[in-house]
Amino acid sequence: MTAASEEFNRYGFVVDKNANKIQIKGAVEEAYGVTVDSVRTMNYTGKSKSRFTKAGVISGRTSHFKKAIVQLAEGDTIDFYSNI
Repeated sequence: MTAASEEFNRYGFVVDKNANKIQIKGAVEEAYGVTVDSVRTMNYTGKSKSRFTKAGVISGRTSHFKKAIVQLAEGDTIDFYSNI
């Protein structure tokens, strides 16, 4: 994502699973004061995980999540590292 943000002015966010593209666009514009050109979303399913313990094999699952790739208008940037 760092290379994409530097080269194509795109930023990645993990968003709510029920959020649509219009809601994501409005939230990013309001939070960072930028103009959003496009929003692309991806739904990731959780992975199955297992580990071996003294009590035996414990199986579980990681949670599902949704990721949004937001492309900003020419000249707009988001500076995540200014507060460090």
